[in-house]
Amino acid sequence: MSNRLRLTQRWMQRALWLVAFVFAGFLIGLGGKLVDNLWDVEPPLRLEQFIDPAQGGAVKLASEQAERALQRADDARDQAAQKHKVARANAATAQSTFANWLMTRRVTARPDQDSELIERTRALDQLKAAERQALAQVEEQDQALLDAHQARERAAKAQAALETPARAALAKAERARELRVFLYRLALTLPLLVVAGWLFAKKRHTPSWPFVWGFIFFATFAFFVELVPYLPSYGGYVRYIVGIVVTVLAGRYAIAALQRYLARQQASEALPEAKRRQTLRYDMVYTRLAKSVCPGCERPLDLKNTGLDFCPHCGIGLFDACASCHTRKSAFARFCFACGAPGQLALPD
Repeated sequence: MSNRLRLTQRWMQRALWLVAFVFAGFLIGLGGKLVDNLWDVEPPLRLEQFIDPAQGGAVKLASEQAERALQRADDARDQAAQKHKVARANAATAQSTFANWLMTRRVTARPDQDSELIERTRALDQLKAAERQALAQVEEQDQALLDAHQARERAAKAQAALETPARAALAKAERARELRVFLYRLALTLPLLVVAGWLFAKKRHTPSWPFVWGFIFFATFAFFVELVPYLPSYGGYVRYIVGIVVTVLAGRYAIAALQRYLARQQASEALPEAKRRQTLRYDMVYTRLAKSVCPGCERPLDLKNTGLDFCPHCGIGLFDACASCHTRKSAFARFCFACGAPGQLALPD
């Protein structure tokens, strides 16, 4: 048996499914924006909010002063080192010149150069003294730089001592904020899921089914895809518990649906055949026959067996003879395929 849906009807159904998916896509995009923007409902938290303003201001001022003092000491030390370098170079040059001059004087042995020897020695001593003075300034700046480093370290320790409890308080507040934002998101998505469940149970077979299914897709995506990543973990316990609850609820719904279906089938199979046929729809009948299952009880059938006129499981008639030409045909056919005579029973679409 082939699918007996009209060609235009099949294409229209496909188009309506496309409408459902497009509708769901736009709803998902809007929902995603709303879920993301819920993070901005509360202002962001800053570390300064959890530090005493008086202590924080004093420590910050001391840290800034220590940093500036360190920069000044570093610059002064560089200047002193450069001056010492110049003084040392001048002294080395003078020392070399004086040594050469002494060698010349020994060669000439001129007594009239004794005054010049004294003068040169005095000048060299002055250069050596200047070099030592420059070195003393470098050592002084080294001490100042060391003091500045230690002052900055003390300021950093004071800052750390002030920020450590503040960071713990900030982390706690961030967790509380994340939980509140999650509850905002849950308050937005959970009602959508409840509405989607009601639509699935009550409205999925109505003429507006494309929008119903589009909303169901949207609500399911919003809850299980957009909300679940924000679900608090707490070591994984919350997620596992939520998963168990959702699985139990879904399982209970599936079990109840199966029990209702079996009860309906038992009640339907207990009815006379004429009343049972009135509960069947034309398109549904041929869809089931195309799958080689009984339209009444949905059990498998061997439709290739030409002697099979009734379902061996529930007894509903599957094939009969045309009242006009006596050709064997489907008992659900509206017209005989051989002569076109009307069938004995017209099923609703």
